[in-house]
Amino acid sequence: MRTRIAVAARWLPLAALAVFAPAAAQTSAGPGDPGGPVFQPLLADPKEPQFFAAYLWEDSPRLAPRLGSVGFGQTIAVMSARAWQVAIAAAVFSQFNLARPTADLMNTDYRVGLPVTYRHARVTARLQLYHQSSHLGDEYMVHANAQRVDLTFEAAELLVSQQLAAWRVYGGGEYVFTHSPADLKPGVLHGGVEYRQPGVLLHLGRVATGRVVAALDAKSFQDRGWDVGWSAITGLELGDPRARPEGGWRWSMLVRAYTGPAPYGEFFRDRVASLGVGLGLAL
Repeated sequence: MRTRIAVAARWLPLAALAVFAPAAAQTSAGPGDPGGPVFQPLLADPKEPQFFAAYLWEDSPRLAPRLGSVGFGQTIAVMSARAWQVAIAAAVFSQFNLARPTADLMNTDYRVGLPVTYRHARVTARLQLYHQSSHLGDEYMVHANAQRVDLTFEAAELLVSQQLAAWRVYGGGEYVFTHSPADLKPGVLHGGVEYRQPGVLLHLGRVATGRVVAALDAKSFQDRGWDVGWSAITGLELGDPRARPEGGWRWSMLVRAYTGPAPYGEFFRDRVASLGVGLGLAL
């Protein structure tokens, strides 16, 4: 079973984008609503502040074979001036062992940042200072006799994105300037591509419209010898019919896949692969 999960997780990133490639030449909406975020949240980044709940089949040396993964987070603008915006981004990410009747909490990551974003035409940029700390669940520590790793760090992130019709590409990196453990290496390279269907696939009257979305996110970690973590999503996004495709409230029903260094803080030096389904909400 674990071998099948690993193989599927490796192939889904390419399939998720290739299926909808013929529609890429169509016209999409602009980079955002006037009052919305300047830099749109990344669809497939496992550590992007967002609301989601997912059921995952996991291939991992220490994590459970079935995980419940949840995220609670949002980026809130506090000051805007022409093309600039200053915001606060905060999120909590947790994973639960669904292979046990007690659904033990395994890991929780806390993240808070101060992103400054800029837009020029269809190019946007995000400069962010953020803090992350990670903690093992008490039940997991008791049942697995596990020892906590003191993973805490502050990092500076710079990302630049370009809207190309129905596609968005982005790239940049991070530098971890304060960290524990002391031997944590500081460099992260980060890039990806997103697709949002420009037309409407599904009409639900005046309640919602549905469109296909797909995204592939990649992070390369110096601490893991520049090993790459690949994260992919694809599925249906339901949004406010009165808003632009990337504006307003949005519900999503997505297939998720990941392979690479674990995105779960306390297990960051493990290599994992996962495949699952989930629901998301963007406000």
